[in-house]
Amino acid sequence: MDALARSDALAGHAAETAGCLTCRLSETRTQVVFGSGDPDAELMIVGEAPGYHEDQGGLPFAGQAGELLVQLLAGIGLAPESVYFANVLKCRPPQNRDPLEAEIAACEPHLFRQIELVRPRVVATLGNFATKLLSGRSFGITRVHGQEQEVTLASTTVLLYPLYHPAAALYTPSMLKALEDDFARVPALLGHADVTPVPRAPLDQAPEATRPAAVEDPDRAEDERTLVGAVQLGLF
Repeated sequence: MDALARSDALAGHAAETAGCLTCRLSETRTQVVFGSGDPDAELMIVGEAPGYHEDQGGLPFAGQAGELLVQLLAGIGLAPESVYFANVLKCRPPQNRDPLEAEIAACEPHLFRQIELVRPRVVATLGNFATKLLSGRSFGITRVHGQEQEVTLASTTVLLYPLYHPAAALYTPSMLKALEDDFARVPALLGHADVTPVPRAPLDQAPEATRPAAVEDPDRAEDERTLVGAVQLGLF
């Protein structure tokens, strides 16, 4: 399939998925959040599940976490329009709870079809759920972030590149620094060795009263979304 045919197939699959009733998340979602971006992207970014703003707007990675993600991409010379964004789940779990195994199993074919049609060179997984699903390994994100591995997904060979989720990095300075360092390696993984990373612009800081304390267990905080104040800040 050439790029145009793959783009048409991706749009068709998105239209079919919009009415999905495979799991019980269809009873509580506002809409399916299929994915967005360049259907011929070299870089695909995969997160866990839509949050409140994504469920309302229909696009992945909204709120302050999405803003940080855009800044990180800009720092390595990539516009968000040149990247493809998706999540493991296409519907928001109630109260942003962890995805259930049955929900992951129901959505997994959609994600693998997206990878098959986009055919990215690099798939960056944000956090534990996406990383464990696509790597087929049980290692937590704190152990494997920034360590690429070649894998075959849906008959497509890609470099899988685990990263911390920006939502967690917003709260933990050491995690943010690691995320910035890991992002700086993305151009080389894409074969764009001539790109020089630029400093990230500062984000507006949350008020102290709503800013959580440092996280002792980043794996749990990142994916189980136990960070105090995250909902109020609109991160998920």
